[in-house]
Amino acid sequence: MQRLQAFKFELMPNGEQQRDMRRFAGTRRFVYNKALDIQKINYTAGGKFIGYVAMANLLPEWKKEFEWLKQSPSHSLQQSLKDLDRAFKNFFEKRADFPRFKRKGTEESFRYPDSKQFVIDQANSRIKFPKLGWVRYRNSRDILGAAKNITISQSGGKWYASIQTEREVEQPIPTATSAIGIDMGIVRFATLSDGSFIAPLGSFKKHETRLRRYQRKMSRKVKFSKNWHKAKRKVQNIHTRIGNARKDFLHKATTEISKNHAMVAIEDLQVRNVSKSSKGTTGAPGKNVAAKSGLNKSILDQGWFEFRRQLEYKLNWNGAILVPVPAHYTSQTCPACGYVAKENRQTQAKFSCVDCGHEENADVVGAMNVLARGHRVAACGEEGSGLARKRKTKPASVKQEPTEVTMHEVTHV
Repeated sequence: MQRLQAFKFELMPNGEQQRDMRRFAGTRRFVYNKALDIQKINYTAGGKFIGYVAMANLLPEWKKEFEWLKQSPSHSLQQSLKDLDRAFKNFFEKRADFPRFKRKGTEESFRYPDSKQFVIDQANSRIKFPKLGWVRYRNSRDILGAAKNITISQSGGKWYASIQTEREVEQPIPTATSAIGIDMGIVRFATLSDGSFIAPLGSFKKHETRLRRYQRKMSRKVKFSKNWHKAKRKVQNIHTRIGNARKDFLHKATTEISKNHAMVAIEDLQVRNVSKSSKGTTGAPGKNVAAKSGLNKSILDQGWFEFRRQLEYKLNWNGAILVPVPAHYTSQTCPACGYVAKENRQTQAKFSCVDCGHEENADVVGAMNVLARGHRVAACGEEGSGLARKRKTKPASVKQEPTEVTMHEVTHV
């Protein structure tokens, strides 16, 4: 099977190379915003969408008008137009919002999309880029596979190179044979159907007070002054620490789960919708806005979307499968008798069936029901929504310990 994998390294450019990279990122942002402005004007006038080829034909004219665009690699400018084209396609297919203009200081990056444009000398820990020359990098691990493209980005005042590679690997065979269900939460980051759970890290919450203090200091400085830049760097360092801690936590958690289970059932949550603001409008204001805001902050701090993304590709690498199931009523359905009622979940943590008296932690009950739905989806493609019907049923009880999954189920689902 073919495996795509990215390897990210910190670059160590000299002063001139740093200035060039900032300029390349700026020209890439300029081309993106200029093309977006043309698309918006054309859309307002009732014109048809301008495709990538037609938009790329305008690049030579822009280079004549703005001479400084010639100093940047042409492929990087073309790639910015491809990124905009993809953003519009995602918008048309309702996978994303309407593209927005890029601001200076955020998402500073540019890409070399062709392997012929760069040379990686891993033995000497350096990479040769067009119009940059040789740039040294921190060689922390071997690069596996053939490099296809490189994205250079800035984060926390440092520059990084993300090298996407492609290689052929043998079809993986899972060494684990168990299946597990996962219920996502706030008090418990992830509760497993075997009764264990992963405590939340709360990276942002730990640094929130300190971050607020430095942001307040920054707001009191004269904008763009030397002291303002110093305060800004301190704020950036805190954000970098928060992000690095979150990434480390998620990678460790997903690696542990993917190595020990052949099938993982998880709630099919749309994080964008779950974390949507409830403030409403002036005519129709929302309810419990402050409480919902705190909930949204906790969800985004824990990184639910990134957890599922990492879990999916790591399970795939190990030959296992991820089964998303509907999340409704998982914590209100009794795993022993199948009775669904809001009263079953008496508190945030306590579950007590009003019909049969079964008691358990509410998050564990949710994980057990997620696993049961995952088995149905994997076995016969059911949506797993039968338990959502508020009626009394008598299904087979769900065990709390991980269940065995045969190799036939793993390889043929």
